[in-house]
This record gives sequence, C-alpha cells and structure tokens, in this order.
Amino acid sequence: MKHLYIDTNIIIDFVSMRIPFGKVAEKIFLLAESGVIKLYTCSYSIGSLHYILKKVYDEQKVRKALDVIMDAVKIIPVTEDILRKALRSPHKDYEDAIHILSAHTVKGIDSIVTRDRKDFSTSEIPVYTPDDVLRLIRSK
Repeated sequence: MKHLYIDTNIIIDFVSMRIPFGKVAEKIFLLAESGVIKLYTCSYSIGSLHYILKKVYDEQKVRKALDVIMDAVKIIPVTEDILRKALRSPHKDYEDAIHILSAHTVKGIDSIVTRDRKDFSTSEIPVYTPDDVLRLIRSK
C-alpha cells in the first residue's frame, strides 16, 4: 500500500481537525510528508473543499489550506470523459463515481481511503478507512 487516493472527507478531517477523525487524518498526511505513502485526489475535490470549508473559515484561510493540500496531494484532473462515465456508471452517488473513476486513471493507485466505505462498495480498487490504513502500514 503505497499510492492512496483520499476521499474529500479525509482532507476535511485533516484541515479542520474534526473530532475524532482529525488526528488519524493528520497521521496519514504525515506519512505522505515523510515519503512512506503518496496521496492523490481529484480536481473535483478541491472545489468541493473550498465550498465546504468556506462555510466555517474565512476566504484567506481556506485558500491557504487548499494551497497546502495541493502541495501534499497529487491532483488528478477530472476530464469530460470521467464526468460522462460517472453519469453512466452503476454507482449510486455521482460524486463518488467521479472519485472512483479518477482513481482508476492513475496506474499504481492501490487503494482508496474514505470514512464512507459503503459508498465505494462498487470500486474495483480496494477501499480502506484511515484506521485500516494505519494498521496495515504498521504491520509491514
């Protein structure tokens, strides 16, 4: 487990240090910073993050946080092809379909990390919670 696609909720947990999820998310970002793992998300997440974080934080703080995230996480462009495939996919949630299909565009992504595993049940890429990821990395 080296290349992890992280769902938007994990990034929100990290940026906002949401209790009780923030500390675990922070550990995942620290593992990425130290080179143990590489993190990915899609460009769609950045817009979603801005929208969600803006409800709580001022614009300057949100932009600074997004800049930090974009330094720490490889951003996968969401193309028209991904958006159309997501519309036609069997996934019940359009946004989750975008995440799954975006993860599939990068060779080497070996897992998706989310707190909402049930929403990713149709993913061909294995799906883990942040706690699962930390356990698996510690066991190696």
